[in-house]
Amino acid sequence: MSESRRILEITGADRRDFLQGLVTNDVTKLDQGLVYAALLSPQGKYLFDFFMFARADAIYLDVKADCADALAARLAMYRLRADVKLTQSALRMSRGIGKKPEGAWPDPRHPALGWRQYDRAPIPADQTDWTALRVQHIIPETGVELIANESYILEHGFERLNGVDFRKGCYVGQEVTARMKHKTSLKKGLVQVCAERPLTPGAPITHDGKEVGRLCTVSKNRALAYLRFERAGDGMEAGGVGLTIAGKP
Repeated sequence: MSESRRILEITGADRRDFLQGLVTNDVTKLDQGLVYAALLSPQGKYLFDFFMFARADAIYLDVKADCADALAARLAMYRLRADVKLTQSALRMSRGIGKKPEGAWPDPRHPALGWRQYDRAPIPADQTDWTALRVQHIIPETGVELIANESYILEHGFERLNGVDFRKGCYVGQEVTARMKHKTSLKKGLVQVCAERPLTPGAPITHDGKEVGRLCTVSKNRALAYLRFERAGDGMEAGGVGLTIAGKP
């Protein structure tokens, strides 16, 4: 069970069209199950990421708890005359790996992340080391790697994580995201790094005396790092500890 998540409920006849014009993924995919998506600023910068699912006459958004009120306020700003109502749901999220319970959905970001289930009576938490899994598979986290009004979703792997659809049509921030997609390559991005000793989250990463990025989530001697690719390479260090790139999306 995760107390760090809240579920927003969106009802009303216009709920699908309303979300389709706002979020990075295709809302029609809700017919197949859980969908991962983000809401961007008009400048194409990340604001919120969440999971969407549909039941009966409602669409639900599973979002980090301390972002839920801000997300609801942002969505309300776009509501205008649409037949849409936003409320907080009593549903709670459970997740785990291994055998998927009845009614649960696979996490759409990566098979290693197991399943997510939504009910009023959540399943007790298991002992999964979610931090280690995120680092191993280069999965960004809200507020850690994904920074509101700063991050770009393609630099943080949203295409690989099934969090963006390039055929769905317009949404807020779509033009900037599409331009980044059609570049020859990204200049910055999220990678996995490793070291001989445990690492410190948030430490700046330097190469030849110049800052080239920062450490984000740490799991013992491995970490997620946000790097400038053209400046990174052999000889990087963070807090006096040498780093090597262990995995790149």
